[in-house]
Amino acid sequence: MEFLEPSFVLAIAVLIFLLVTVAKGVRQVPQGYKWVVQRLGKFSTSLNPGLNFIIPYIDNVSFKVTTKDIVLDIPSQEVITKDNAVLVTNAVAYINIVSPEKAVYGVENYVIAIQTLVQTSLRSIIGEMSLDDALSSRDHIKAKLKAAISDDISDWGITLKTVEIQDINPSPTMQQAMEEQAAAERARRATVTRADGDKQAVILNAEGELEASKREAEAQVILAEASKRAINLVTEAIGEKELPVIYLLGEKYISSLQELSSSDNSKFVVFPADIPGALKGMMGKM
Repeated sequence: MEFLEPSFVLAIAVLIFLLVTVAKGVRQVPQGYKWVVQRLGKFSTSLNPGLNFIIPYIDNVSFKVTTKDIVLDIPSQEVITKDNAVLVTNAVAYINIVSPEKAVYGVENYVIAIQTLVQTSLRSIIGEMSLDDALSSRDHIKAKLKAAISDDISDWGITLKTVEIQDINPSPTMQQAMEEQAAAERARRATVTRADGDKQAVILNAEGELEASKREAEAQVILAEASKRAINLVTEAIGEKELPVIYLLGEKYISSLQELSSSDNSKFVVFPADIPGALKGMMGKM
């Protein structure tokens, strides 16, 4: 048959070869990517998004690298602070590849390299801080961390957009110790508060008793002064007369006997037959 002639087969083969050659020489790069081209095993160029042409069979697309921002999760790790406290911390880094050829040829695996670099820098930064500073200075840690790794990864054609500290918490053992310390501190403050309260109560009670004693002493002095004045007035009034004195003493004597008779312990009360005589006898003894 005519279509099986060698010339026709050759024409078909040449056509297929041309199509394959064109296909190998034309590359359409999607938006958000750059393709790294090697020529005979050596870096040649980077293809930007859009339609690109390369030399078939000589040039080869070896790597397809994204130019979009990449989010790298930094695994959690234990970090020891300056005061020997153990913290568990992790982070997240946002990077952008600006030079694909440096990213693929400058380091074996830029993802693992950046993760390791962030972890190492984070341990170094927190290791120079105390526990309280590390827990309250996320922005400070973030700034130092970004400054520490930006220059290193720039050699790989990568820009660090930002790095965030996700978690920075005491380890479970450290957290338990801190809770016990806080409980002990609360108990100590409660004890001190109770002791201060008892102290103030004792002081106030003593001050009250002292004030009462002062008032009672002042009252005794006032009563003594009143009695003295009353005695002086009575003395001036009766002069050398005995009858008023006997009358007053008798009145007091009878009042005392009445109080004695009303006592629960009293059984009987004996009144002297001659009260004036008894009073005169008392006056004679005075």
